[in-house]
Amino acid sequence: MAEGHSRWKWVKKALTWLFFIAVIVLLVIYARKVNWHDVINVIGNYNRVAIFGSVALVVVSYLTYGVYDLIGQAYCGHKLQKRQVMLVSFVCYAFNLTLSTWVGGVAMRYRLYSRLGLEGSTITRIFSLSIATNWLGYVLVSGVVFSAGMVPIPAGWFIGEGTLRTIGVALLSFVVIYLALCAFSRRRRWTVKGHKLALPSFRMALLQFAVSSANWLVMGAIIWLLLAEKVDYPQVLGVLLISSIAGVIIHIPAGIGVLEAVFLALLSGDHLSHGTIIAALLAYRVLYFIAPLLLALVLYLWLESRAKTLKQKNQREMQKS
Repeated sequence: MAEGHSRWKWVKKALTWLFFIAVIVLLVIYARKVNWHDVINVIGNYNRVAIFGSVALVVVSYLTYGVYDLIGQAYCGHKLQKRQVMLVSFVCYAFNLTLSTWVGGVAMRYRLYSRLGLEGSTITRIFSLSIATNWLGYVLVSGVVFSAGMVPIPAGWFIGEGTLRTIGVALLSFVVIYLALCAFSRRRRWTVKGHKLALPSFRMALLQFAVSSANWLVMGAIIWLLLAEKVDYPQVLGVLLISSIAGVIIHIPAGIGVLEAVFLALLSGDHLSHGTIIAALLAYRVLYFIAPLLLALVLYLWLESRAKTLKQKNQREMQKS
């Protein structure tokens, strides 16, 4: 028995190192796709107010995303310290944006939360609620923006303005149905592959929509600032929403190329040149994707080194409560 436990311990260590090496390889591949000379020029020539404002909004966005996992904490009732929850959320979000939901949203959460003492079923409920919260906000904001016709669609594009408005109305209908279920549904619990999931309360559902919507609005504001406010904010937000779902469908890590293609197709014209759009998106990638990811790598290594101590401390606190 002891020999099997020791062998499994070594296997876990090997898998951890393999995972870390895979992350490094993916980062190198990602870095090679970025024109760093252009990035440096763009950042160097940007208006300082726009840069500092964008950095502040990046911080706000990551803190807002951290609230997703705090909602998950209230949903599950686990006793981890809130600063640990926020730290795990930050690391997972940074990895999620660049290396896909399966790496950041799922694998990283399982790895870090289990290292801090949570059970697998609890972790499943946390990441399920987090993913749901993120897309509920997307549905609400997209429903408003699309149904109101805030995104001008060029002639000959694969989707017309009428279709986009119809999609917007459908999304808003989903919001109403979800809230109605949370408020009035008699059945509150389901079991999916052995995992118990519960329908959140109406109050929690409202909080999900409010927090996630705020995060999407902040992301749109970052790009709007980096575009020097040359385009109306609702239009920039709408293009971001379209590019985000396109990135999910095409499933390219960090949406490399997808974000740029959609913005160029929908925004380039008399007011904005291709160069201005690309410059803004390069700056956005540096501020929102790359810089947080570098910090997340450091914090991930720190969490791994301190996980055993933190787990023991968490277990003592849980026993006291």
